[in-house]
Amino acid sequence: MSFPKDFMWGGAIAANQYEGAWDADGKLPNVTDVVVGIMSRNPGLKWNEETKKYEMALDPNLAYLSHTAVDGYHRYKEDMKLMAGMGFNTFRTSIAWGRLFPKGDEEEVNQKGVEFYKDFFATMKELGMEPVITLSHYETPLYLLTEYGGWSNPKLIEFWDRYVRVCFKEFKGLVKYYLTFNEVNALFRMPFVAGGVLTIKDPADPTKPVDSTTLQDQWDAYHNFLVANANTVKAGHEIDPDAKIGCMLTCSGIATYPYNCNPKNILGALDVQREGVFYFGDPFCLGYVPTYLNKVWKKQGVTVEFTDEERALIKEYTVDFFSFSYYRSTTYDVGVNVTGDTGGLTGRENPYLVDKAPKPWGWAVDPEGLRYTLNILYDRYHMPLLIVENGIGLDENINEEGTIEDSFREHYIDEHLKNVHAAIEDGVDCRGYLYWGPIDVVSAGTGEMKKRYGFVYVDRFNDGHGTLERKFKKSYYHYKDIIESNGEILLK
Repeated sequence: MSFPKDFMWGGAIAANQYEGAWDADGKLPNVTDVVVGIMSRNPGLKWNEETKKYEMALDPNLAYLSHTAVDGYHRYKEDMKLMAGMGFNTFRTSIAWGRLFPKGDEEEVNQKGVEFYKDFFATMKELGMEPVITLSHYETPLYLLTEYGGWSNPKLIEFWDRYVRVCFKEFKGLVKYYLTFNEVNALFRMPFVAGGVLTIKDPADPTKPVDSTTLQDQWDAYHNFLVANANTVKAGHEIDPDAKIGCMLTCSGIATYPYNCNPKNILGALDVQREGVFYFGDPFCLGYVPTYLNKVWKKQGVTVEFTDEERALIKEYTVDFFSFSYYRSTTYDVGVNVTGDTGGLTGRENPYLVDKAPKPWGWAVDPEGLRYTLNILYDRYHMPLLIVENGIGLDENINEEGTIEDSFREHYIDEHLKNVHAAIEDGVDCRGYLYWGPIDVVSAGTGEMKKRYGFVYVDRFNDGHGTLERKFKKSYYHYKDIIESNGEILLK
């Protein structure tokens, strides 16, 4: 009654939330460098009437905490020792595209960026952790948006292909597992950050919001992502036959339950699953563009065309495994608006979920939703699954005794892992569990330090002050015990 002997235990972070050093050693800004939280509707850009282009214009009244983050760029060696101290055999982070190609469209790589990541990944390997590396985690170089409009422009396929080929060549032997685009299925909810899309402003309409994007822009980006993903799998297998290339989607939306047996709610929940996950999951894993999208495109008045060559490419070069994030579930009730943020979707409150995370975020906790999600994904795609994000953000600080008690985090992890094990017993090929945020980082959704996920506390606060000192929380030792027993202590 334990997890598989080769189960991947670890944690996950992202470069833009951890590294800081946003303009160091040749790096130029990416999309997350000009927002405070990726749900922001006000990126730090302004329109230059003379050049007819956007340019960076940060708000002096805002704290862009990601610019320094938790200084992982200079502290990764000590931090990786803390991760290894829990018994991690796997660690996920991302490559900031702009460290290798600062503007994104250069032909020559920035060697300082290559050397940084080589040492980072080698450090993981030396400490017994297999790197799982995201090629793009909300980190499209800003220049590609202001100059080209971002992923709605097919030129980005070429720039991306140059970037990933450098990664596969330079990190061969260090990295075996790659993820292509982090939560790219959030494109239609967060087009600026998740989709890397920026509609070039029409000078005749100066009132248009900076971050407004047309549906056609978003669907053009969808087309280009599908082609780029297939190209990535092709390039990865050609350059490094040992490399495994996976997709990474936010899959909390899979656990969208019909609120009741009203057939309209059943069909509505299906539509949410399709829009939320299967739009991308089906082409990435099954190799075809879903036929039900024809109805969607007609209704939205957009044109999306794939050539025969592109369809053949997508069909031939599907991913090797499916990785995903899961945080919470929701319900669908016709007439009730379903909204979304970085944790997932929110519809009508589920009366059967009584376990709530502490305020101010107060998520309804649904561990069974993770088991359900694993089963749905495996039944549909029949490929290895890897949980690369699951965690809980809490507002916590050091108490009078000098410790950090985070018993709710322990409870959250325990219940979700019990359901991962149950899914494995259901027959699901789940290869691992990478907890999101094993060290406190800047929250992606809110752009603050107050929302802490880590087993390791970092002394930094929303106003930017702090010593950056690291300190273990109680959960650090709890997760260590789980890993040492290969999950057996959960199943007694």
